[in-house]
Formats: sequence, structure tokens, C-alpha cells
Amino acid sequence: MMMRRGDVPWGRGGGPRSEPPPADDATAWIGGALPETWFQGPAEVSIDRDEILIVGRLSAPNLAEDASDADKAAAEQGRIAGFRETTRDQRIGIAQQLERRYRRKVAWGVQVGETRELFTTHSAPVMTRLRQAERQVLDTLVDSGVARSRSEALAWCVALVGQHADTWLTELRSAMESVDELRKRGPAV
Repeated sequence: MMMRRGDVPWGRGGGPRSEPPPADDATAWIGGALPETWFQGPAEVSIDRDEILIVGRLSAPNLAEDASDADKAAAEQGRIAGFRETTRDQRIGIAQQLERRYRRKVAWGVQVGETRELFTTHSAPVMTRLRQAERQVLDTLVDSGVARSRSEALAWCVALVGQHADTWLTELRSAMESVDELRKRGPAV
């Protein structure tokens, strides 16, 4: 049987692209797999079609009440470095299981006090076509030194939109979840 382009989603290089499996139960799976001693409370889990990001809160280091902001920041960085080093092998093992099960990259992060650090997050290439006016926006960001390349300028723009449109994006994601739920309750086709 011959496949036509309209039959299957196509990926880079013209071959069929397979979507990763649903990750509806990933947060529960992760909650069961993580050692209970690692984080204060459940980990924050963010999932898209490319990556699973797991961020946990670590206990704050004990410091004197008169500790300076610089001392607090240094202690938080020390707590993060210690966690990252002592849990590396276990995190790799959990990530390998997650990657096999959900076919997504796994990244980790922690938060201690006001310090949040992500470890080796995934950067996915995105292809887009831009008209001249849109390219000029990117070139202005590059020429002014805000970004080093058009690619970095585009990432900067997406981050800026994300900051200013957070409420709208949250509502949109909620609406998408509602549509998915209705679709699941409908007839199987």
C-alpha cells in the first residue's frame, strides 16, 4: 500500500513523523518513581510533545537570621549543586525509563528559596517562514545586540509573548483540555 502525504503527518526529510504516545499518566508515574526524600511536596511536571520537565522544591539551607542576600544566594546554589551531584545516577535512570515510555526528552530542575535552576533542558528546532516585516523585527534585535542571531531573536520574542500573554495562554490550554476531554467521550472512529 502506498502512502500519500495527506495520510500521515510528515517530518523532516519527507518521511512519516510519529507523534509521541499520550502522557496523560506521566505526572502520576513520575510521582511514584521519585524518591520521597528528594523534594518538599510533589514535583512540578510540564509536558509537551518534545520534553518532560520535572522541577522539585528543595528545603532551604539553614542560615543565620542576619545572613546577607549574597550568602543566601550562595547557600541556595550550594544546595542545588549538592542535589544535582548526589542524585545524578538516579535521575538518569528515571529519565531513561521516562524516555522509553513516553518518547520524550527529560529535563530536571529544582527550586530553593528564590533560586530556580533547570538542568540540561531540551531545545527543539522550529522551522517557520517569515515575511520581510517580521524578518526586520528579528534583524533589529540582532543589530541592536539584544540577540546574537535571528534564531535567538525569535526565541526572545516567544519568551516575551509568553510573559505578557500568560493569562491568555493559560485559558487557551484549559480550553484545549476541555476539547480533548469531550473528544475522549465521543465515539471511537
